[in-house]
Amino acid sequence: MDTWMRFMSNDGGIVFGRVENGYLHEYVGLDKPVPTGAVLSTRVLTRLAPCAPGKVVALWNNFHALAAKLDKPVPSHPLFLIKPASSVIGSGDPIQRPVGYTGKIAYEGELGIVIGRRCSAASIEEAAASIFGYTIVNDVTAADLLNENPHFPQWCRAKGFDTFCCIGPAIVSGLDWLSSRVVTLLDGVERQNYPLSDMVFSPAQQVSLISHDLTLEPGDVIACGTSLGVGSIKDGSTVAISIDGIGTLSNTLATVRGETEQAAATATSITP
Repeated sequence: MDTWMRFMSNDGGIVFGRVENGYLHEYVGLDKPVPTGAVLSTRVLTRLAPCAPGKVVALWNNFHALAAKLDKPVPSHPLFLIKPASSVIGSGDPIQRPVGYTGKIAYEGELGIVIGRRCSAASIEEAAASIFGYTIVNDVTAADLLNENPHFPQWCRAKGFDTFCCIGPAIVSGLDWLSSRVVTLLDGVERQNYPLSDMVFSPAQQVSLISHDLTLEPGDVIACGTSLGVGSIKDGSTVAISIDGIGTLSNTLATVRGETEQAAATATSITP
């Protein structure tokens, strides 16, 4: 397995490449990546989300165990929504509560598929060849907004806020996803621990079927959906999602300051 990461250098440039023993071997591109020859110590770099997707396709009801608990039929085609590129953050970055929203914010630990080549109306074999590797996703949701309007479930709004798609810490090619598990800790307490083998649609099936609905581009991510154990995050709490072979994606829901504290901070910032 190869581990791929993305960083910002001291001069503000963005570098991507294969990471080994604390060093990044820089490459360009996802479809047949080309080495540049540059080797950089990761100690002098700032970690970013491992890819910059144009879109994130997020699945719902893709695990048999959760479908059974919710008493929902297993779908015959992936059920999905789109999370915007502006929602993506990396491991260690704070999740920000939307301004004016005081309701429940939920976490969902998921496997993420990273697309390596343009993919449209692909067969299963073509879809499998289009997968660059796998990462971890926290599909964050402003849960109280989903059914705020009884006439129109607001999936994209509830899941599309800035910082509501945590991705990382790395992309791993060659992952044996079928024998892997997703483990989610909330402030150190295990909340999710489920096998990826329970997925309704395999990664290759997801890519193939979704590519018949819309074109997938290099860097796009498919969040494979979640299983049992979804819960809410309190301000200041940390969600850490792990998949063996990929690592741990960890993000904290930022503590919201009160109006008085915010006003004092603003006044301090403008005092000459």
